[in-house]
Amino acid sequence: MSTATQDILRACETLPLEKQLEVADFARFLLAQQGDAAWENFLASTQPRPKLEMFLRESAMEADEPMNLGRL
Repeated sequence: MSTATQDILRACETLPLEKQLEVADFARFLLAQQGDAAWENFLASTQPRPKLEMFLRESAMEADEPMNLGRL
């Protein structure tokens, strides 16, 4: 655990429970944003991904009907 994380935890321990929960919610939000950014970078990449392409082709052949993006 980093020093910054330890400092944040110590500071949170001094807060009332309601404020601790708000800080925890905000931390979860930040982590989700970080994960979203990683996926956006992955999807925007032009790097070839042969295994993913193969999976998508095989999945499309197994489907009973074509994927309808309007139904998602």
